[in-house]
Amino acid sequence: MEKLKRTDIVDLLGSEKDDIRVNAKGWVRTKRQSKNVAFVALNDGSTINNLQIVVDVQKIGEATLEKISTGAALSVDGLLVESTGSGQARELQAEQIEILGVADPDVYPLQPKRHSLEFLREKAHLRFRTSTFGAITRIRHAMIFGVHKFFNDRGFYNIHTPIITGSDAEGAGEMFRVSMLDPKNPPLDDEGDVNFKEDFFGKETNLTVSGQLEAELAALAMSKVYTFGPTFRAENSNTSRHLAEFWMIEPEVAFADIHDDMDLAEDMLKYLVKYALDNCREDLDFLTRRLSEEEKHKKEHERSPMNLIERLEFVLAEKFERITYSQAIDVLKNSNYNKKKKFNFLIEDWGIDLQSEHERYLVEKHFKKPVMITDYPKDIKAFYMKQNDDGKTVRAMDVLFPQIGEIIGGSQREEDYDKLLQRMGEMEIPLKSMWWYLETRKFGTVPHSGFGLGFERLMLFVTGMGNIRDVIPFPRTPQNAEF
Repeated sequence: MEKLKRTDIVDLLGSEKDDIRVNAKGWVRTKRQSKNVAFVALNDGSTINNLQIVVDVQKIGEATLEKISTGAALSVDGLLVESTGSGQARELQAEQIEILGVADPDVYPLQPKRHSLEFLREKAHLRFRTSTFGAITRIRHAMIFGVHKFFNDRGFYNIHTPIITGSDAEGAGEMFRVSMLDPKNPPLDDEGDVNFKEDFFGKETNLTVSGQLEAELAALAMSKVYTFGPTFRAENSNTSRHLAEFWMIEPEVAFADIHDDMDLAEDMLKYLVKYALDNCREDLDFLTRRLSEEEKHKKEHERSPMNLIERLEFVLAEKFERITYSQAIDVLKNSNYNKKKKFNFLIEDWGIDLQSEHERYLVEKHFKKPVMITDYPKDIKAFYMKQNDDGKTVRAMDVLFPQIGEIIGGSQREEDYDKLLQRMGEMEIPLKSMWWYLETRKFGTVPHSGFGLGFERLMLFVTGMGNIRDVIPFPRTPQNAEF
């Protein structure tokens, strides 16, 4: 008999043909067995849904069935038929089963029961096999594809910016060093400091915190570019919002001011949310049900007023509210939350950095829509942001979302050489290593703008997950570089 070619389970479940011989391969989720028949739920990652394998015990044999347990890998030839049970349109009547890999039920950790997310982080090499992480992985792929499609369809060029860099884009200093020097006996200079001139690159280098500065160079010739790559922060933080390694989407656009920047950010976010709703509905429905179950165990005041699908549709419903930082401070300062001291960080003076609780109040309680804030105090923003004429604020813009708070941070960039030079001096940015960035302001400088979207922040919003470690396959955090 001719060997059957494997068909993805997603295609088998959606097949319009019945009574055809097919081959399915995948991993066992569950097995139920009676005297004469067994039911095996098989999943290959192509869909949230399992394919039910109906097994005639006498035909396949007890010896084979004994080796089939949760986690085992199977190849099944059989007849695809209309299902007589509820929950699936098609099922596979097994004619032949080959066990590709057994999974000892005494030691296989992912038994058919509910596991905590903390437990699954310890089993990250296997957690893809769960329904939750299968759904997250498929949505993550769809969002990656959606990002590239959004920019490609609008004439942007994708730029691969360096992962190893000699500059600090944010001026924060929390960077991972890249070095080939002997850590026990590094060469020293005349002043007793480490002599990085003898290192691989001839200077001190680090893993990048942003591709923005290099993307600006490309934008000042190609007009519209974007980066989508890994970035790194050596911040010793163990919160549910921080990773040491994460992915950033960073467009840069020449001949664009802060208003163009905001338009692009709003268009992109709405496009990606709609892309998820249009292309990941089964996975989103599953995650919505999962989160609704979690909400039942929370105190009433901790429950979200919207389920996951409703939050996604909330973003699409209206144009984002656009306000200045000063207006945001006035709203927050005069709010009942502030007056009744419900904020952990009370709003007292102009000039403070907004916390997540403030950002969520503006979105969820006050405006009841996503919010874009502009014109922040220059003292709490990066050196490259264009200064306003008031001498106090810069043309920065942040986009605030429900549940998340800030999801995008961007600005119009300072194109004036003298102003940029002065600001870098004030913030003690090393001019020697940034000569190339300054030089672009000498040769054909133009107004230009851009922003950064942390991809995992987007994933948190789209999936509704509460911890950023659960929306990246292999999280890197302090004291954790397993797998």
